[in-house]
Amino acid sequence: MTEPSPGAEAPDWADQMEQSVLDAAIARADELGWNSRLVRAACAAEGLSLGDQELLLPNGPRDLAALLSRRHDARTMAALGEIDAGSLKIRERIAHAVSARMEAGAETLPATRRCAGFLGLPPNADLGLSLAWETADHLWRWAGDTATDWNHYSKRVILSGILIPALTMRWFDGREPAEAFVARRIDNVMAFEKWKAGKDFQAPGRKLTEALARMRYGQRV
Repeated sequence: MTEPSPGAEAPDWADQMEQSVLDAAIARADELGWNSRLVRAACAAEGLSLGDQELLLPNGPRDLAALLSRRHDARTMAALGEIDAGSLKIRERIAHAVSARMEAGAETLPATRRCAGFLGLPPNADLGLSLAWETADHLWRWAGDTATDWNHYSKRVILSGILIPALTMRWFDGREPAEAFVARRIDNVMAFEKWKAGKDFQAPGRKLTEALARMRYGQRV
């Protein structure tokens, strides 16, 4: 057993146990589904009582789904760390990022499918959207996005709208159709951004301000 280095922070028990329970759940998900039964079986496999389970995963399969999504995010970022984002065009960065996220989930495909089905249920839609937003945020930050205005939010909304169907296609239809879908959607988004860049959306507001100024002061501002 490796001794911790002097001054090193001791591993957090809860964090370690969450990952161990997640491993146990991944091994059983295809057989049991993504539900409370899976949570109990995974926790029992790690020697946790029902009380321990309620402390560790108070929201049961929802907490387990979040753990799986965040593990996939971490693996995605590790894979993307091998790529120089600055050497790529923005559309290439997003394509690489989404592809890496799809393949991270494919490493545990049977469990990922079960989890995706769980998140697709109406009572869990809020969690699915929240996790997609988290993933989109990680991917945009890797791609170099530093926006702090409304663009910060619009970019993540748009990417979440690509991620959710792309991941679903990857899990259930395979890599090829999912990659083709992502390419088409990125083309659509880039075309929209190019059109938007040529428009002055503040012009109507300026015209109204000028008209009101003329009415009040008799001159342009």
